[in-house]
Amino acid sequence: MVDSQRTSIDPEHKANHLCVLVHGLWGTPTHLDYLAKSLREKHSDDKLNILVAKSNSGSYTYDGIETGGERVTQEIEELLQELAIEGAPIEKLSIVGYSLGGLVARYAIGLLYSKGWFEKIKPINFTTFATPHLGVRTPLRGYHSQLWNAFGSRTLSSSGRQLFTIDTFRDTNRPILSVLADPKSIFVRALTLFKNRNIYANIVNDRSAPYYTTAIASTDPYVDMDAVDIRPLKSYSPTILDPDHPVSPKTAKEPLQPFYTRLTSTGQDLLTRIPLYTALFALIPVATVAWTINSGIQSFRSNKRIQLHEQGKGLDGYRIPLLMNGSSARSAVSGAFRRVNSAHGHDYLPESQDDDSDAPDDGDPASEDLPKLELKRTSSRKADFPTLALSDEQFEMIRNLDNVGFRKYLVHIRNHRHTHAAIIVRIQKPGFDEGKVVVRHWLDEAFEL
Repeated sequence: MVDSQRTSIDPEHKANHLCVLVHGLWGTPTHLDYLAKSLREKHSDDKLNILVAKSNSGSYTYDGIETGGERVTQEIEELLQELAIEGAPIEKLSIVGYSLGGLVARYAIGLLYSKGWFEKIKPINFTTFATPHLGVRTPLRGYHSQLWNAFGSRTLSSSGRQLFTIDTFRDTNRPILSVLADPKSIFVRALTLFKNRNIYANIVNDRSAPYYTTAIASTDPYVDMDAVDIRPLKSYSPTILDPDHPVSPKTAKEPLQPFYTRLTSTGQDLLTRIPLYTALFALIPVATVAWTINSGIQSFRSNKRIQLHEQGKGLDGYRIPLLMNGSSARSAVSGAFRRVNSAHGHDYLPESQDDDSDAPDDGDPASEDLPKLELKRTSSRKADFPTLALSDEQFEMIRNLDNVGFRKYLVHIRNHRHTHAAIIVRIQKPGFDEGKVVVRHWLDEAFEL
């Protein structure tokens, strides 16, 4: 197992590049063992230092993106200073975030930028795996969305409110995810400095962070896999899709089966699911009560930790202006409980209301001085797939983050339904072997030493 903090500090090797790995919600450093091990096998310790952040382990991830970001920033700064004292100063920095860790990483790089580290260290690679950049608000319309929002967003303490975008972050009067994507913010300014910005997103079966939020997209072409043709990347087929041309609608429709055949098939399908539905009917009330009680306990503990964190010495160094030249206030919006993501289909906007968020927002003067990357969208064309019923703030996040520019790699894991864990091989098991293809692609094609 890779050391939970870092794999090398030997000044004799004088590695000048530091890569930081940040785990996700309820995570521990061991979740990133395969990533760290593969990274070390690819790059020796005289070329690369690896820090696996450990300050947000377990229930500490309840404490909010900003608290987690401040903890990770402190870990990074302490190591940078220690290596400099030992005569092995860092000149290049890369950071990798998995799931919620991607949002924590986006916050941390903003703090590093504001403290002047990027004037001394060159940002190289910024990568996220299965990170909910737009939050976890399910694209649903109606009362059930509001109901799940009221329940789900309040079971994960600060992190839950932030993931459902119903928080008000400090004095901005806006959700933290909106601030993280604001072109005037230190967080976007920091992102633009990274030489490579890469996203890996599951196209199916990610019940924790669905495709649209991890790929920063306003459409989801992969809701009905029988209706599309996907194009794998030649050397990584069938797991990684071609980032330039990942998907297209099927042009020729398959002939409709006879009514009796369809009825028989549906009946058989229903019969096979009866035991599952019966078990769920019996277990859901008990599990809901247990989940609610545990969440209440964890939220109480989280609030206490946040209070202690706020009182901690040296915190003033992280309480810096978040926005450059100010920004207009926006109200928080409602979201939905993440566990509903796999229980309901998406809702879509009427065709006349299709959002134009896939196009760069050239009218925003705040983004004129940001470097632009010519993006070939991995989501879809508007004419081919309908626009999801996202919130106005989510559409704005898409526009702003697409203006920054990410290379988006879409992942099709077929052999396991827990794709959220499989994408990084969170544990070593045969069903997660497709995740090894994802990691190999990242190391060979996306990570620059």
